[in-house]
Amino acid sequence: MTAGLLASLGWAEDLAAQLSAEEVATASALRVTAVHRARIEALGPEGAVDLIPASTLSTSQVAVGDWLLARDGVALRVLDRRSLVARKAAGTGVARQVIAANLDTLLIVSSCNADFNAARMERFLVLAASAGVEPVVVLTKVDTCPDPESFRAEAAALKRGLAVVLLDAKRGDVRAALAPWCKPGRTVALLGSSGVGKTTIANALTGGQAPVQDIRDDDAKGRHTTTGRCLVAMAQGGWLIDTPGMREVQLSDAFDGIGLFFDDLTELALQCKFRNCTHQAEPGCALRAAIAAGEIDAVRLDRWQKLLSEDQTNSDTLQTALTRAASGRRGPGKRKPGR
Repeated sequence: MTAGLLASLGWAEDLAAQLSAEEVATASALRVTAVHRARIEALGPEGAVDLIPASTLSTSQVAVGDWLLARDGVALRVLDRRSLVARKAAGTGVARQVIAANLDTLLIVSSCNADFNAARMERFLVLAASAGVEPVVVLTKVDTCPDPESFRAEAAALKRGLAVVLLDAKRGDVRAALAPWCKPGRTVALLGSSGVGKTTIANALTGGQAPVQDIRDDDAKGRHTTTGRCLVAMAQGGWLIDTPGMREVQLSDAFDGIGLFFDDLTELALQCKFRNCTHQAEPGCALRAAIAAGEIDAVRLDRWQKLLSEDQTNSDTLQTALTRAASGRRGPGKRKPGR
């Protein structure tokens, strides 16, 4: 393996340490650039390759941004990830959807109009916290907004120290504005609703020419431009993962991320008189006392509790589904006649 070329893809010692001497001698380390139903696109020192998964590996186990080992056109195994951004799949199913792996920064994109939603943005920020990835909020369409600073202030208030960038993606210098996070060997991903300017940003960072579509004036909702995830080289070095727009962000297995994002509420709850305090009307509730004193926002407490409840429900549902699938047992229901 050529160390310099691999390093440009984000390869480092923590990944190399996962390889045995035999694997170093006989297999190639590749970075996944796209995942399809039956094949995997990857990139290595010798360029782009198409792979088929080994019998022990399913494409559902592979994410864009993963590092894997391959031999003779076959993907053998996925290396341990540094980070993984995932959510409960949209809709009523019980699957967990992997969004991207081995990220350094998550660029959470919203626009300075009706698309901006603090509660939804919190969900994206929890995804970043769960993955251990640095979040950056990127606010677009500033040229159409009479007071973009008010949007910046509302986003910055979600978390102390949160980086917020105001961007006119069509006229401003996107590369300069996002340069602190788009360095050689680094990987960033774009996440947000449709029509907020993710593809325009991606084109600016990569020099690409993907078509873009404006948001609708009547409701500020956009149309999908990006339809699949892919890893693309950025012009200034580093790698970008663009993702399809998403308006629904259901959390699962995100308990730690919720705790990290709402660390002030998590710590304050430890001071409640009762360990099982629901923070509603119990005596000695530290959170209710803080609300009464104007130290925390009641709306933020409600959103914290809602996310905890949702995460618990979704996590339990997914675990039950996985257990049933592993054991081969049928779900609840009546037995068919004659059985």
